[in-house]
Amino acid sequence: MLNKYPMWKNLMVIIIIAIGSFYAIPNLFGEDHAVQVVANRGAEVTVSTQSRVNELLAEKGISIKRSEFENGQLLVRVQDADQQLLAKEVIAESLGDKYTVALNLAPATPEWLESVGGSPMKLGLDLRGGVHFLMEVDMGEAIRKMEEAKVADYRSQLREEKIRYAGIRRGATGIEIKFRNAETLAKAENFLKRRSNDMVLTDRSDGPRYLLVATMSEAYLKQVKEEALQQNITTIRNRVNELGVAEPVVQRQGAERIIVELPGVQDTTRAKKILSATASIEFHMVDQKADVASAVNGRVPAGSKLYQRREGGPVVLKSAVMLTGDHITGAQPSFDEYSRPQVSINLDAKGGNIFSNVTKDNIGKPMATLFIEYKDSGERDAEGKVKLKKIEEVISVATIQARLGRNFVINGLDHAEAQSLALLLRAGALIAPVYIVEERTIGPSLGKENIENGLQAMIWGMAVVLLFMMFYYRGFGVIANLALSANLIMVVGVMSMIPGAVLTLPGIAGMVLTVGMAVDGNVLIYERIREELRAGRSIQQAIHEGYGNAFSTIADANITTFMTALILFAVGTGAVKGFAVTLMIGIATSMFTAIVGTRAIVNGLWGGKRMKKLSI
Repeated sequence: MLNKYPMWKNLMVIIIIAIGSFYAIPNLFGEDHAVQVVANRGAEVTVSTQSRVNELLAEKGISIKRSEFENGQLLVRVQDADQQLLAKEVIAESLGDKYTVALNLAPATPEWLESVGGSPMKLGLDLRGGVHFLMEVDMGEAIRKMEEAKVADYRSQLREEKIRYAGIRRGATGIEIKFRNAETLAKAENFLKRRSNDMVLTDRSDGPRYLLVATMSEAYLKQVKEEALQQNITTIRNRVNELGVAEPVVQRQGAERIIVELPGVQDTTRAKKILSATASIEFHMVDQKADVASAVNGRVPAGSKLYQRREGGPVVLKSAVMLTGDHITGAQPSFDEYSRPQVSINLDAKGGNIFSNVTKDNIGKPMATLFIEYKDSGERDAEGKVKLKKIEEVISVATIQARLGRNFVINGLDHAEAQSLALLLRAGALIAPVYIVEERTIGPSLGKENIENGLQAMIWGMAVVLLFMMFYYRGFGVIANLALSANLIMVVGVMSMIPGAVLTLPGIAGMVLTVGMAVDGNVLIYERIREELRAGRSIQQAIHEGYGNAFSTIADANITTFMTALILFAVGTGAVKGFAVTLMIGIATSMFTAIVGTRAIVNGLWGGKRMKKLSI
């Protein structure tokens, strides 16, 4: 029989629309004004902190909608913006500098809906408000670290080749390698040139001074800078995701700068804390032959350096780096058999091999874990750039008991420090420090105005389309309007389901465009049905031919538009990408509602029936 769907197909249409509608529901609940409490280094947010904050707000007459403690962070929801500001002041004053207290907006989705994965759409910076940073990578530090790695490589390579050298160090113009005679210098130069073409070797001998200077080639220097920028972008994105900032925008600008946008974050202090944390670790052998007292007085042995231990007291470490944090693939806080905090470290294959080879030759000797952090010194150089202060401290010294591989632990930390270090190492260490050259805060009131203007445009555009379809196509127009409404609901539902989808102001423009494109498919179908009726076909044949023959035209038009949107998504950034995401989702859902959805309703109302007139 013509124009009859089997039961399974009708059920499929109902289930798909129902799922889309279900996941669109969280967007009706809006957001709660909230205050977020995060521990700084050396502190910890606990259940007792939560109780203390709740009691404090109750004493001040601030009504709490919900208080949530999860992943070492506290989120307290309050009634309105005024209470939010008051709550922040009260909490910050009570807890002190050990905690960061930030304003936030939290989805007001009911817990039962959250338990099945329901969450509202993520809003971009232009709709929700938030903070915008323009950051610059300290390329000088990236180059310094690479040159230090080359110094260590040259030492090991020349030793393996049994070429004797008088000293290797970083100089003002490059890596300086000293020799005792010209013959050894020439042999080393030929050997190092064969091993690598990344460095340019220059003989700068002067009389009895035999000196070979290695400088980075232009191509290698460009590669080092590019890798530093890309790794920092990846690390910042991972770090922000780890710390719970929803849908950040992290992208490069030029050769040395990074744009970071954090929707929903109104507290720039907390955002800076997240982004500027440059903690990393290095493993060094302890120089057991060094006299610590002499080192404190300035007589540090060549090839070693004096450091301070976190628990107090000096220690002399060998300058050669056994392993850096770049090889760390996983880091989790845990406890040893005596319930003392520690960090369990996992290395990549290369790091595991390096660590295994180094530790097998040093069993029974002490090894130190050096914690390195860069902080804003509050000063600026002649170019106006922020001067960064480098903080280095030894967090643990342990004797190597056996050959270590890809898995080991770091101890000597308290619980909060273990959690903080694990998080930073897990997210990745910045290969070079970054500093903020520009910051902007976009208030939620401006975002609210953008949302209202966007909704006005969508409502008026949709109203015009609905009225036109209803008056021009009568009963079939009403069906098209139902499909159009279902399409918008499904777009919202799909946007809410996809973790990486963010609705921006251009995204709302994409939804408005989707309204016109969604109804375009029905116009093609209905005009084809009219043509078939004018050609003398029966009503059932006209409906069948109209849907069947119009499908290829609709598919061609939508596929080409989808491909264009896909290209925009691939090469675009920011606003362009937001527009492309919404448009692609809208095209996919409109194909379903315009062809399958309306056909199911038409078949249910008129399929298989004998009629003399069709409401079209």
